[in-house]
Amino acid sequence: MSHRSVAVTLLTVFTIVAWAPASATNQTEAPTSSPTSHTAWGDPDLQGFWTGQTFTPLQRPARLAGQEFFTEKEAAALEQMLTAEGVDPLALRSGENLGDPEAIRQLLGQTQENIHYDNTMWLRTRRPKGLSSRRTSLVVDPPDGRIPPLTPEAQKRVAERAEDMRGHEFDSYENRPLQERCVLWATEGPPMMPAPYNDLLQIFQAPRYVVVFQEMSNNAVRIIPLDGRPHLSPNIQQFPGDSRGHWEGNSLVVDTANFTNKTNFQGSSAALHVIERFTRVDADTIHYEFTVEDPTSWTRPWSVEIPMKKTEGPMFAYACHEGNYDLMNILRVARAQDKAHDEARK
Repeated sequence: MSHRSVAVTLLTVFTIVAWAPASATNQTEAPTSSPTSHTAWGDPDLQGFWTGQTFTPLQRPARLAGQEFFTEKEAAALEQMLTAEGVDPLALRSGENLGDPEAIRQLLGQTQENIHYDNTMWLRTRRPKGLSSRRTSLVVDPPDGRIPPLTPEAQKRVAERAEDMRGHEFDSYENRPLQERCVLWATEGPPMMPAPYNDLLQIFQAPRYVVVFQEMSNNAVRIIPLDGRPHLSPNIQQFPGDSRGHWEGNSLVVDTANFTNKTNFQGSSAALHVIERFTRVDADTIHYEFTVEDPTSWTRPWSVEIPMKKTEGPMFAYACHEGNYDLMNILRVARAQDKAHDEARK
């Protein structure tokens, strides 16, 4: 049976069982801290290769409003569908279609013969990408699973940025998005979000330090001191902020501040403040959660939970700048269009 047939068959099963009202017996999936080992100096052991890849959307889709968890049958049917052989790991990347059976059918049934690579082959991972849990969103607070609204101040800031850029998007490389310029991936954080591909990270530990090394990152490896030192001066701002960590029981708690106003995580400003928690709950899982606050950007703090699963290396060098021909070609095309426009006016 082809992977297209498998997807359609699974969709039929999923449609029957999955979109009935969620059972009232759904329970909150609270992690239980139970690290399997400690380092030689006594800290909980977080070391190894991990992945947070998931089809679970950041925000709860409108079709699933009021449903915090999938039932066990819903989750099992959807997991089987999404991890079937031949499924594009980038399908449903926004997650907003997760509550729409017909949209899922169309996305999983698409073929890729007419493009220069096949995601189902070159992005396939050792652990097929599925749901990270039975939750219908990665956002766990607010309870509606949605990012809080922007404040009036933030709305004005976003509108002004858009207006200043309108008509000048291709004037210079400085006007292009940071991600396109290989300066900062929106997912690399902190806070860390599942990357669209190459979503591996490696954690190292040493006395008084934890190191978080992300495969798909344009910034330096994050070295987190645990010795109680204060943050850098507020005058020193960085794209990934300035991280300081400490242990609370078996959880590594990382406090990050000193962001730039260009980091712009989901509309944030330089006032962004991130608290991350890494808790080893079993041999194969780190429960990663974060809370972000920025009173100049959101009407309230909000929180996300992402289970990270143990995987295998190696990680590969992410040579974004060396391979970034798109930026050069985008500007080359823009200059050619400018020239053609000028010649047409003569």
